[in-house]
Amino acid sequence: MPGTGLWRTKSIEQSIADTDEPDTKLRRNLSAWDLTVFGVAVMIGAGIFTLTARTAGDIAGPSVSLAFVFAGIACALAALCYAEFASTVPVAGSAYTFSYATFGEFLAWIIGWDLILEFAVAAAAVAKGWSSYLQTVLRYVFGENVTTKFEIGGLPVDWGSLLLIVVLATLLTLGTKLSSRFSLVITTIKVVIVLFVIILGIAYISPDNYTPFIPPAAEGGDGGGGVDQSLLSAMLGGSGSAYGAFGLLAGASLVFFAFIGFDIVATTAEETRNPQRSVPRGILGSLAIVTVLYVATSLVVAGMVPYKELATDADPAGRKTLASAFASHGVDWAANIISIGALAGLTTVVMVLMLGQTRVLFAMSRDGLLPRALAKTGKRGTPARVNVLVGVAVAIAATFFEADKLEEMVNVGTLFAFVLVSAGVMVLRRTRPDLKRGFRVPLMPLIPILAIAACLWLMLNLTVLTWLRFIGWMVLGVIIYFVYSKRASLLGKRQNGDLPAEPAATAEPPVAKDPS
Repeated sequence: MPGTGLWRTKSIEQSIADTDEPDTKLRRNLSAWDLTVFGVAVMIGAGIFTLTARTAGDIAGPSVSLAFVFAGIACALAALCYAEFASTVPVAGSAYTFSYATFGEFLAWIIGWDLILEFAVAAAAVAKGWSSYLQTVLRYVFGENVTTKFEIGGLPVDWGSLLLIVVLATLLTLGTKLSSRFSLVITTIKVVIVLFVIILGIAYISPDNYTPFIPPAAEGGDGGGGVDQSLLSAMLGGSGSAYGAFGLLAGASLVFFAFIGFDIVATTAEETRNPQRSVPRGILGSLAIVTVLYVATSLVVAGMVPYKELATDADPAGRKTLASAFASHGVDWAANIISIGALAGLTTVVMVLMLGQTRVLFAMSRDGLLPRALAKTGKRGTPARVNVLVGVAVAIAATFFEADKLEEMVNVGTLFAFVLVSAGVMVLRRTRPDLKRGFRVPLMPLIPILAIAACLWLMLNLTVLTWLRFIGWMVLGVIIYFVYSKRASLLGKRQNGDLPAEPAATAEPPVAKDPS
């Protein structure tokens, strides 16, 4: 029986039934290949083009490749849980929808609020990086005087970021399938660029640059003392988390940002023709591809340049990227190609992050936890109003605000979502063993338990300041829930008799039809 109050759960049957409402119906036209493209499109971007070099220089040293392995293992464990959930509950909203079916409305709201932070902040941060690369590319063509930023009355304006967000919001409104085709073209370009980096970079590797593989601990860098050190380091009395064992672990928590994306694949389950089969393939396939590319790229970059030359302090502009490694060897033409590839790569990252943001907001609005008018879909089967709202919000953040130090804010929210999804798989196996599952997590309950442990471990290695900001955002979400969402909830209205009751649970719940 569903609970009441804060712990009332929305049945799987009701979640699937809601997908057929005419005014809020999404078009089902995505395949496993489309989902894989979306996953690769969002994961190959800011992480590989900018985060790899900076993490090696500031935090982990040459062991950045090992940090990617640790983060990849944690993501793989969580991805198995996402795959089962998404194949069982093929509904928009990802971790929000899954939590609503297992832990109840309050925790579902918390995780939805958390995902809003994750996707919006990540999209704004990556859009700022895209604008910087756009400026670099334009200067190759038109000279050093070109800039993507100016001021109006002392207010900084980043027109590059604004241009990107407007174009991508328009694409998403025109249709998810069109977005997938656009992603395929751009993703192909950036995968070729990454392979180019790996193959060409091997010729410039010096084995001496791998020694010491895990540099001795040192204060300073992004992992300095106080609130800027990892929570684990602070708990154990460490003076900082730059280099050493704490640096390696903090590096894994930071490069986790590079893997954010496979969970977005789950948000598109409702728009997939055969979600029981396609969603698991899209999630696991995209994660496997990018993990191999990340580890290979980080090994090459760390071997090309001494890690201290990749530190933020080593660059007056404070921007060390993959291109920097080639520029240090005088291979400027390669650095230019990488910059163009990064510009293409970051384009699809922002687009898919915005896609994930709109689908979470859409699901929360359809449930009444946010204004229900936002969930209305247009003639093209896309939530046009939500697309516009997300486009405006991200555009404002990316155009007028500096977006540094945001990766960790995104990471803590995502890891929290992963913990709840991994736990939810175990809960749903026990409470609804009758449900049809297109994919089942192997070695139950070992895999979900390991996923929870790995994600909590990475969370402990994020900075104290990040935790304080995250707690502040969560407190704001709790206030909004009790002031508005709890009373506006459609599930609450059904329980109170204001709306028709949910359909009774059956051994064979409705599943998405495959028109193909």
